[in-house]
Amino acid sequence: MSGRARLALCAAAATLMTSCALLPLVSPATWIFQAWFLLAVQTGVGALTRRVPLARPLTVAAQALVTLMLLTLVFARHQAVAGIVPGTDAFQHFSELLRAGTDDVGRYSIPAPLSDGIRLMVVGGVLVIGLVVDALSVTYRSAAPAGLPLLALYSVAAGLSGGGAAWLWFLLAAAGYLMLLLAEGRDRLSQWGRVFGGSGGAARAPGPELAGGAVAPVRTGRRIGAVALGIALFVPFVLPSLDGGGLLGGAARGVDNTTGGVGVDLMVSLRDSLNVDEDRTVLTYRTNTAQTQDLYLRIVSLDDFDGTAWKPTQRHIVNVPKTFPAPIGLSGQVKRASIQTRIAAADWYTQGWLPMPYPASKVDISGSWRYEPVGRTLVGDHGQSTRGVQYQVTSLMVQPTARQLANAPEPSPAMRREYTKVPGSLPAVVAATARKVTAGSANHYEQAVKLQDYFAVSGNFRYNTQVQAGSGSTAIANFLKDKEGFCVHFSFAMASMARTLGIPARVAVGFTPGTPQADGSMSVGLRDAHAWPELYFEGVGWTRFEPTPSRGTVPSYTQTNTPGNDVSAAPKPTSSTSAGPSTAPSASENCSPQLRKLAACPGQSSAAAVGAQDDDWPWFNILGLTLAGLLILGLPLLPMLWRMRVRAIRLGGHGRTEADVAAYTLGAWLEVTDSAWDYGIAPKESQTPRKAAERVVGLGHLDPEAAAAMHRLAAAVEQVLYAPRPRPVAGLANDARRVEEAFRISASRPARLRALLAPRSAVRVIWAFSTARTTLRSRLSARLQSLLHRPSSQNG
Repeated sequence: MSGRARLALCAAAATLMTSCALLPLVSPATWIFQAWFLLAVQTGVGALTRRVPLARPLTVAAQALVTLMLLTLVFARHQAVAGIVPGTDAFQHFSELLRAGTDDVGRYSIPAPLSDGIRLMVVGGVLVIGLVVDALSVTYRSAAPAGLPLLALYSVAAGLSGGGAAWLWFLLAAAGYLMLLLAEGRDRLSQWGRVFGGSGGAARAPGPELAGGAVAPVRTGRRIGAVALGIALFVPFVLPSLDGGGLLGGAARGVDNTTGGVGVDLMVSLRDSLNVDEDRTVLTYRTNTAQTQDLYLRIVSLDDFDGTAWKPTQRHIVNVPKTFPAPIGLSGQVKRASIQTRIAAADWYTQGWLPMPYPASKVDISGSWRYEPVGRTLVGDHGQSTRGVQYQVTSLMVQPTARQLANAPEPSPAMRREYTKVPGSLPAVVAATARKVTAGSANHYEQAVKLQDYFAVSGNFRYNTQVQAGSGSTAIANFLKDKEGFCVHFSFAMASMARTLGIPARVAVGFTPGTPQADGSMSVGLRDAHAWPELYFEGVGWTRFEPTPSRGTVPSYTQTNTPGNDVSAAPKPTSSTSAGPSTAPSASENCSPQLRKLAACPGQSSAAAVGAQDDDWPWFNILGLTLAGLLILGLPLLPMLWRMRVRAIRLGGHGRTEADVAAYTLGAWLEVTDSAWDYGIAPKESQTPRKAAERVVGLGHLDPEAAAAMHRLAAAVEQVLYAPRPRPVAGLANDARRVEEAFRISASRPARLRALLAPRSAVRVIWAFSTARTTLRSRLSARLQSLLHRPSSQNG
């Protein structure tokens, strides 16, 4: 097998080993066999085109064309010409699949189901990375930069997988990259001439310089590998966290901890949590109120309804304020009491949102958290999660009266516009049922109570956690027909129906109060996971309702049909609080300019705020950011990597012809002068080798041994330049390394770092490019002149 064919196999193997990091992201993992087969075909096409041989750009173009045809055959053969040639319809189909895959990525937790869109994304991504790696390492003979696409693939996969066996995938990716580097070094060494034989064919033992040079590619591969592995270890700490968290932690992951991505999978997650065989403890807390039946621990509110799923609206997040502003819509006439709750999360519970009683007014917690003002929630930043955290929440326990809710004025136009939107795809039966159930109601409060009673009491609905989670625009209609489901079905249906009646509504997700313990604490388990609707009433704010039968507690303000009853089971205040009316300003008075910018006021549309979260971005955005980060980190290292490669080539093996000996000797001399240049001694091309050696020894303050090595190199150069027949000189590589070591030892630490990371001699790359461009222009000009002035043929 030729060296280039071996290198191509190593490039494909490195891509395959790195692609294993994607295995935890999708289930089932059968896609990887398809990716491996297509990658093998792609590699074979590259090998064939290089044997023709084709020009390098044509080789890459041929591989890209075959890759596109393979993807067309697998994913769009019905839209293609002859099942393999892509046309307009095929590209349109690819676009639709990518769009569907992007939606699925945001909709499902890890591992996501293997839909056609996701399969195209992962298989196509592996093939693109494989094409780039093959082009860099084999076609363009530069294996070191091939680590960047491999690292990008690994970083995206490791960031999304969020732990587990990540160390195994890292070892596989690192081993594949190092194998590629060593294969490239071996291939280059085989092209530098025969190490163990001379031009005359008689075998001879290698000299010291050959022994040193033979291991140069291996040494260089190790150094480059160490740099690449260092980048791989450093990048995950500087890139945005991509933890797949999950609504209910490790036991039942289902909701990505972003401002989006909550879809059908939320229903699956809650159902799985409610059906666990062992009710594991998620949280424990202590509070200074005895009325814990209304102390729901809210994680996040879902206020964006697209007809298929409820999800949070994307919004800006800010630093956590010392004290939260007054809740939107809560007036001073509504009774409330301030309570303190100390909460401890289990070590296994991983969640990107912080469970808290609603509405919280202050949170004392350590770690990296951010505040989302509209939803009044705390969001983990840079990978921060609830795993093992302990925190204290000061919150309000609000208890309005039925009269206050019944007399609530109409919400603001902005509130109605934003929180009563329903998609056109919502079946008409939803609105019709809402009107039928609430017929005869005098106000929105009576409508809300009738909707709650319809689901919880009079509608003959059954609570059943074994019901399959539905999806699509007909899911709510099916639930109203079958009358069987669990909390997500009830809350989604009531919130949707309330919106059709003009009542601002959203869905809250979190936990019910839990179970009292003998020591006075409360224990919240997986089976306490819950979803409930929140309806907005002006003067009261967002108000909890409980339509799910046999779950949670029905709020006291909904247990009467006589709005004239002012009796309310107001919470018992703590010794440090007052049960009297609060003097806090109303929502409109309390809304600061900063909150107006964040769309945290009822007078503004919350959709106007663009989210700053990035975990719900499509994979191509994440890949683009990862590549940009790798370029930012890798560009400063390019001069160092170039210098290491040039040193290995100059001091490596060589042939035994006179031309080879001359080139090797001059290369060793150039290496020494460049090393001196890197440490501040610029070369003078006009000096003879002997004078240049004396100048370098004097300015560099070289020790006697290094000075002798420098003079031996100068003598070897003079012998090559002036002798009739150049003779090989032993030990040139060792002499060059000895001089460079002397420079390094005598230099200061800043000078050593400058010589390593920003060597001055790297300017030769710019010179070489300029020379090549000038030469190319001259050749093109000469060729053009010859074509324009070609003499015409003469007929005799």
